[in-house]
Amino acid sequence: MLPGIDIAGQANLINSSVLIVGMGGLGCPASMYLAAAGVGHLFIADDDVVEVTNLQRQIAHGHSNLGESKVKSAASILQGLNKDVEVISIQERLEGKLLDQLVSKVDVVVDCCDNYSTRFAINASCLSHSKPLVFGSAIRMEGQISVFDGRESSSPCYQCLYQEGGEDETCSTNGVMSPVVGIIGSLQAMEAIKIIANVGKTLTGRLLILDASTSQWREMRLPKVPNCEVCSRN
Repeated sequence: MLPGIDIAGQANLINSSVLIVGMGGLGCPASMYLAAAGVGHLFIADDDVVEVTNLQRQIAHGHSNLGESKVKSAASILQGLNKDVEVISIQERLEGKLLDQLVSKVDVVVDCCDNYSTRFAINASCLSHSKPLVFGSAIRMEGQISVFDGRESSSPCYQCLYQEGGEDETCSTNGVMSPVVGIIGSLQAMEAIKIIANVGKTLTGRLLILDASTSQWREMRLPKVPNCEVCSRN
């Protein structure tokens, strides 16, 4: 029923594969909306288990899932939303050869993790395989989202925005207002759908920054860094 999507766009969703790295505060809403929208194949990866402190913001998990792997807990929710979606669970920290194998298989990668080393590895792998990457982050009452698309020569990459060597800031150590991860995770699903269905204008080359304390958004142009150590080589 939506202009620009129609039956062809829905068929693209059904035939698509998406890798979601991290089934925490961002990965839960992102995966749930992608499953509900009809993405045919969802690869979900996380090596962690559900803890009671996760429940404030990780909406795919509940008290009955405490101690269970996050990918197992999330998979049951996703299948309940859409029985036709194929959910492939990877209970491992993605790195090296496994990360490259998964990235090469999918159409879009959604970065919902919470540590810099994994983010840089995902970015490098996506560039190597020319896969679009939907980046999101949230902490305290702030959120960020952008798209890095190695298929476009003018697109920046994650390392054009952040340099290696920074210290991880996580929700578990710094806190986060739970709706913030819901907002950013939902937008990540929206960007992935736009890429797959080839509709609208993605956030490639733009960074959206949310200040939830004042309900204000800022948009920054994000140029490609000419001497970037990663995307200039690709």
